[in-house]
Amino acid sequence: MPAWNRLPITALAAMILVTLPASSGATEQAQQRRAGRDVRQDTRQGSRHTKQECRATDQKSNSQCRHDKRQTKQHGRQTARDIKY
Repeated sequence: MPAWNRLPITALAAMILVTLPASSGATEQAQQRRAGRDVRQDTRQGSRHTKQECRATDQKSNSQCRHDKRQTKQHGRQTARDIKY
């Protein structure tokens, strides 16, 4: 095979090898973002449930129930940050 015929094949192989590490890093980052998003969604549902349960049992005032909901959401956000970074 003449040298000029191997040039496109060699160039193509080099381009593929250069792009492989970058794409795997992007995939990992996307998975981390997705996991963080899932945690935040679960946290939203949990915080709603916490507030509804608090108000249904009349244990605390509405402002105290809001504070509990806020705390629950903050813990979820921190968990999502830990996953993402």
